[in-house]
Amino acid sequence: MKSFRSQPQNRPKKSSLVIGRAKVIAALKEGKQLERVYLMQTVHGPEIEEVKKLAALHQVPINKVPVEKLNGFNITDHEGCVAIIAKIQYQDLQNVLSFVVERGETPLLLILDGVTDIRNIGAIARTAYCCGVHAIIIPDKGVGALNEDAILTSAGALEKIAICRVNSLMKAVDTLHLNGIKVFASEMTADKNVYDCNFSEPAAIIMGSEEKGIFPALMKIADTSFRIPMSGNFESLNVSVATGMILYEAMRQRMAH
Repeated sequence: MKSFRSQPQNRPKKSSLVIGRAKVIAALKEGKQLERVYLMQTVHGPEIEEVKKLAALHQVPINKVPVEKLNGFNITDHEGCVAIIAKIQYQDLQNVLSFVVERGETPLLLILDGVTDIRNIGAIARTAYCCGVHAIIIPDKGVGALNEDAILTSAGALEKIAICRVNSLMKAVDTLHLNGIKVFASEMTADKNVYDCNFSEPAAIIMGSEEKGIFPALMKIADTSFRIPMSGNFESLNVSVATGMILYEAMRQRMAH
C-alpha cells in the first residue's frame, strides 16, 4: 500500500484541468483522481450521462454551475464539462484501517461533517497529523475543496495524512463499527466531558460545522457524545481549535498507556 500522505480561491492552473467531455470521460475511466467535475447547468446528452455515471462510480463530486464559472477558468473549449485533477491522493477507508491494524497500531480517525472553510480544514489536518491521527474522513459533498490553498494552510499535512473521501458518512460509521472502532461525537450540549472519554481504544471522532453541528442522523449512530467544558458562557469554539483540544487529549491518553 502506498504511504499516506469561505476564502477566495485562486483560479486553478490550466495544467490541473481536464477540459471537454471526452477527456473527462477518459480520465474517469482511467481512474485518475479528480477533485470534482463541473458541469454547465444546461448541458445534457449521452456523454454527460456517462460523465455522471462514472463520477458516481468513482465518488467524484459533480457541481452544476453557470457557464460563467467555466469561462472563469480562462478556457473556451470546455463543452460545458471540466474536471479538476486532485491534489490529494484519496485512500480507501477499509484499506487504511487494515493497514493501521496490520502495523500493530490502535486506529484513531477524524470525521469532518459539513466543515467547508478550507482554512479550518488545513489547520485541522496539521493538528491531526501532529497528534497521530491515521486518517481524516470527509464526505464527497458539502466540504471545502482540498486544493493548493488548503494544502498551504495545512503546511503540507494534507499530503502526509490519509484522506478518505466517502459518498456517505453514515456508511463510513458502519464500516468503523464493523472494524471495532468506537465513534465519538463532539456536541456542546452533551453531558460527558472530553477528558472522561477513553480515546486510547480504537476511536473515531466526529466534528461538525460551527453553524449546524453534526447531522442529526449521524449523531444518532455515534456511540457517545461529549463536550469541551468552558468557563465562559459563549456559543462555541472555532472548529479547528476545538479539534486541536480534543486530539491533544486523545494523544495525551495514548501516550500515558
